[in-house]
Formats: sequence, structure tokens, C-alpha cells
Amino acid sequence: MRLALFQPDIAQNTGTLLRLGACLDLPLDIIEPCGFLFNDKGLKRAGMDYLELVSYRRHRSWDDFLAFRAEHPQDYGRIVLLTTHASIPYTTFEFQKNDIILMGRESAGVPEIVHQTADARLLIPMSPNARSINMAVSAVMVVGEALRQTGLFPKI
Repeated sequence: MRLALFQPDIAQNTGTLLRLGACLDLPLDIIEPCGFLFNDKGLKRAGMDYLELVSYRRHRSWDDFLAFRAEHPQDYGRIVLLTTHASIPYTTFEFQKNDIILMGRESAGVPEIVHQTADARLLIPMSPNARSINMAVSAVMVVGEALRQTGLFPKI
């Protein structure tokens, strides 16, 4: 299981998710360009000292990410995109151990080519009066369900 962030805009969200990765032994992929400098103090403040513990890889572009994925099929399985433009709730989806949960940019989601590349597109059911849930909060919800289903939570 992996979490991938497509061109994240907000350093604090990225730092929060890097910290999540450290706590849950969940590797992350950061698909650049980011909307902030990767050494941003907001990233460090949200990630705290956990940034030294997390396994993450930065990719220069979507194409670089796809090439790396193709070279490492044992670790990089299906691309599972979390998007408001989906019809399948994440709660009904059957996750696999090598899935990549992909999050889009906070400001714009992902471009159509990324939608087309995704093996699955999932949504979080929510009130029709709301537009979206914070990207980091959304990732935590879906990662929690995926880890529960696959038995990949760290052993205590």
C-alpha cells in the first residue's frame, strides 16, 4: 500500500500525510511540481520530527511516476484515485495490498489524463450541501479503510 500526492499545493497537508506515513509504515510518493518549496517551514511544522522516519520518493512529473511504477510492479499496483468525480464509494471498494491511493491537488484535483490512467476512481459519500473534504483528512479516511481491509496496519 502506498499514498501518492499529485502536485500538492499546501505544505501543511503534505507534512501531515508524511507524518501519517511515518506512523503507519506507509510509503509516500510526491508527484511534482509542488505548490511550495519542499523545505517549507509549514511542511516541517506539520511533519515535525517524523519526516526523518517516513519512506517517501519525489517524482519530477506524472510521467516519471508512471515510469518508476512500471519498473517496480511488486510495490506499485493499481492506481486508486480519490476524486469528487467518481461514483464508487471507498467504503464498498475492495483494496489490494499493493494499491496506490492517489490524491489530487487541493486546488484543482488531477487533469483528465490522470483520471484516464487510474484503475479505479473512488469518492467519499458526503452531504450534498458540501463541495469537498480537506485533502489530508480525505486521505486519512481512505488509507484507514484500505489498511483495515488488507491487514496492513502496523502490529502492536
